[in-house]
Amino acid sequence: MDRVILHSDINACYVSIELLDRPDLLGKPVAVGGDVEARHGIILAKSDQAKRCGVKTGMVLWQARQLCPELVILRPHYEKYELYSHACRAIYSQYTDLQEPFGLDESWLDITGCHAHKDGYLAAEEIRRRVRRELGLTVSVGVSWNKPFAKLGSDYRKPDAVTVFDKSNFRQTVWPLPVSELLFVGPASTRALGAMGIHTIGELAMADPETLRLRMGKAGLTLYRYANGWDDSPVRPFACPPAAKSIGNSTTPPRDLVCESDVRAVMLALAEEVGGRLRESHVRTRRIEIAVRDAGNLHWTGHQAVLDRPTDLTRELYQRAMTLFQDIHTWPGPLRGLGLRAGTLIDADAPEQTDMFTDYARLDGLRRIDAAVDAMRAKYGRTCIRYLGAAKAADLPREKCSFADR
Repeated sequence: MDRVILHSDINACYVSIELLDRPDLLGKPVAVGGDVEARHGIILAKSDQAKRCGVKTGMVLWQARQLCPELVILRPHYEKYELYSHACRAIYSQYTDLQEPFGLDESWLDITGCHAHKDGYLAAEEIRRRVRRELGLTVSVGVSWNKPFAKLGSDYRKPDAVTVFDKSNFRQTVWPLPVSELLFVGPASTRALGAMGIHTIGELAMADPETLRLRMGKAGLTLYRYANGWDDSPVRPFACPPAAKSIGNSTTPPRDLVCESDVRAVMLALAEEVGGRLRESHVRTRRIEIAVRDAGNLHWTGHQAVLDRPTDLTRELYQRAMTLFQDIHTWPGPLRGLGLRAGTLIDADAPEQTDMFTDYARLDGLRRIDAAVDAMRAKYGRTCIRYLGAAKAADLPREKCSFADR
């Protein structure tokens, strides 16, 4: 028996939720955007009216206003978005316990074998009507026998619609679509496939899998399977999310980073965040990666290093990240942003080979400090205690300093 997979997507999620409290803005070009003064000034979500003016998600605010002078930009309220996201999932949970979130606004549902909701289309229609009636939001729902096609279905017709891709029609409806519409085919994959003459999902499905493997590695074979509808990955229960493959954070500070003192403050704040999340997840990292964003061309550049031994300590993450930064032979100039990511994660209780050169007493002391800080933050909030250097990151000194500052 074929599976029955649904993918439900809240239409223009952030904007739709904001408009529930601002009915006076209905029918006008509206966007939810970041904070211009804090330089998080990009479009996070936009209404259909704004989209028709050329406004796109990720576009900087000044550029969006040039395209649409009458655009109304609202500040985001993430707590409200989480509240409505949970309310949607509560509706979904009345149809199946196999519910896998894909961000705040999207979820896959596996209703295979659910006797009360055997027909995927009828179940999707019922969910669509209930979300509109009970929450005032609209969803688009895709129905298929696999996750990639169900996701494609929810994107196919918007807003407030249900689309079915089954084995009788997917070659006529799915295969002519641009390959960029397929799950996990981003700009880089689109360019790589285009270089091979592959521009539609059907062309990808008919491509030589060995050529895809040689050109794109395992990702090429995965996309080949997606295009043919051969994906059999399960819909994970909401309570059993997949294990994280990496943990990271990045930020755009209030002003460009013009010296290493600036970098140290921001990097320590990032190490605090990443280290806390590693300990919360009970994992340690064997590899770290820093990312720097040039203020001139706004391009991100990554640098990574394998650690001598796994760690979850804030101080070690910070020191190793700064060593990696200093290993960059030439200062890249003023920086617009910084990122820190921990990869190759292992269980914190995994056996570790000791050596005679490591100061384990010092590491034990650092571990006790981190544990005390974590306990205080769990009780009083994440900002109740900070490293002094990290606290300066939110209010960087305005005076300039030398690029050679070490």
